[in-house]
Amino acid sequence: MEIDVPNLEVINNIDEQRFEAALGENLGMIEYDRLPGVYVFTHTEVPPEYGGRGIADRMAYIALETAIAEEQKIVPECPFVKKYLQRHPEYAWLVVVLPEDEPPT
Repeated sequence: MEIDVPNLEVINNIDEQRFEAALGENLGMIEYDRLPGVYVFTHTEVPPEYGGRGIADRMAYIALETAIAEEQKIVPECPFVKKYLQRHPEYAWLVVVLPEDEPPT
């Protein structure tokens, strides 16, 4: 299936706590937990047949831009989001560290 990655629609499915992109019959997603003022990104998944096309990058970009628009901070627990932030240090200011006694919900 041909995918126009730069224009791929990524939505914030608040009920499921994930940013998601429809990929044919499948979904790509970045799952999160919410705390007051914070998105805790926990897992990124793209179906194997869609890997290597930049879909996860597009989802991360939309997730981070959404956090900015909502004036939220982020906790990148997901290894993919951590790597994305290393490649895009312009988003480093969004990262916060949770106190150890405040685990994600």
